Amino acid sequence: MWIPKAMSLNHVRPWRNIYRRKSRQIMVGNVPVGGDAPIAVQTMTNTLTTDAAATIAQVQAAAEAGADLVRVSVPDQASAKALKEIVRESPVPIVADIHFHYKRGIEAAEAGAACLRINPGNIGDEKRVAEVIKAARDHNCSIRIGVNAGSLEKHLLEKYGEPCPDAMVESGLDHIKILQDHDFHEFKISVKASDVFMSAAAYQALAEATDAPIHLGITEAGGLVSGTIKSAIGLGQLLWMGIGDTIRVSLSADPVEEVKVGFEILKSLGLRHRGVNIISCPSCARQGFDVIKTVETLEKRLEHIKTPMSLSIIGCVVNGPGEALMTDVGFTGGGAGSGMVYLAGKASHKMSNEQMVDHIVEEVEKKAAELDATKDAAE
Repeated sequence: MWIPKAMSLNHVRPWRNIYRRKSRQIMVGNVPVGGDAPIAVQTMTNTLTTDAAATIAQVQAAAEAGADLVRVSVPDQASAKALKEIVRESPVPIVADIHFHYKRGIEAAEAGAACLRINPGNIGDEKRVAEVIKAARDHNCSIRIGVNAGSLEKHLLEKYGEPCPDAMVESGLDHIKILQDHDFHEFKISVKASDVFMSAAAYQALAEATDAPIHLGITEAGGLVSGTIKSAIGLGQLLWMGIGDTIRVSLSADPVEEVKVGFEILKSLGLRHRGVNIISCPSCARQGFDVIKTVETLEKRLEHIKTPMSLSIIGCVVNGPGEALMTDVGFTGGGAGSGMVYLAGKASHKMSNEQMVDHIVEEVEKKAAELDATKDAAE
């Protein structure tokens, strides 16, 4: 059993505490993973890697959205050549995704990748893996062991009859042994499946079996809505248990959306804080303004805010004042075409519905600047 370590420790509200699994810390480029490091958010490009300009643009957009790491597929030699330029222009460490051909792993390490993601089920025999390990060591590159239920080794499928948590964990531990036998310890590991139950069971067993940093993901989760829900259920329960050092939300969508969803999952559990956390009601006949349209507009208008802070947008006075008590800025709908603006939990002044969006943006920007100044002064 892992030794629990308190995260977001709250003595006043102990029911909010999460106790993080104890893991070793490794470095992926300049990003610490595991140990006391923040849980890193990762995404993956879906452009052709050979189109370096398009891939760089996608990496930069993901980084701007908050991605700590970005994975890039390296399916062929031309992609490995393009990777060098991508790494050079990337604002965050690049993880090279390697399948089927071990030489791509060697080339990616030489190109400057911060981490190599290799799949035990398709990278080749131990001799080939050993060559990849040597390249990683020579170029100060970490490795992610990426076990996937859809590509388990043949002998494990024969042993267990079908993909299952035990087979996935055994695959991962076998590969860990290979790395450790070659005195390589800068690795993290994942055991992904598209089935939430299988993934959760595999990750829980893996967390008991190793102290390596764990990368969480529900693979091939689906489209933006269905994949978000599936990932929130699967990753959310594991994070709540203290399992997970990096996460990737796998969506059939823009990589920026993966980053946004990943951060929202972490924010909902108090594990990472970035940008404006909007608390809003679903709206009903009591609403004093168009809540849904207002929130949609504010989400876009406030994307540039990186400072962690909270904003409540509530349609009426049933829950509005109470929610505003807990947020930095708030707006509660009233009557006669206006509502109440709350600052630091207290009623401040009235504002017309027509002007409220621009006014709220101004108040949020002002509060963000104050929080940033306070932080800078403390440092």
